[in-house]
Amino acid sequence: MNIVTYPAPVLRQKAKPLTEINADVYKKAEKMVELMHRAHGIGLAAPQVGWSVRLFVIDVVGNNVDDKVFINPSIMEEAGETSKEEGCLSFPGIMGKVIRTRKIKACAYNLNGQKIEVVLEDLLARAWQHELDHLNGCLFIDRMSPASRLAASQQLKELERSYKKDRVPV
Repeated sequence: MNIVTYPAPVLRQKAKPLTEINADVYKKAEKMVELMHRAHGIGLAAPQVGWSVRLFVIDVVGNNVDDKVFINPSIMEEAGETSKEEGCLSFPGIMGKVIRTRKIKACAYNLNGQKIEVVLEDLLARAWQHELDHLNGCLFIDRMSPASRLAASQQLKELERSYKKDRVPV
């Protein structure tokens, strides 16, 4: 399992709901948590590893795997607004200002199939929204301020060139 980088088509697809939680799902989620930690990230969505399902992992504080995995997530309430620098593991080296909701009430299922509701603020709310965007085929570059997008344009073109080069048949 590896992190896919922009402009891989899977990053633009709307992920399908996860209908069954089995040993394979648990194993993949565990690998995603490990991969996220190795890459020094705080969140990773299934499409970022080429798996187009509605699951993401988040770890801002470091706790059990079960508490980091969110299946079929949604946001129920939003409040406030904040603008901060964001990065993404699928966009190595690229950062940009993104406006997000400051506080959210969200729900999802955990690996035990139990529905959970959480109220998140600041960094956790930002991470949740970022990963949920991935499940909907929306990337953080789509939400970047125009100035940040312009500043990142050369790096984005380089990622696109690199992606094409890696896919040319020999």
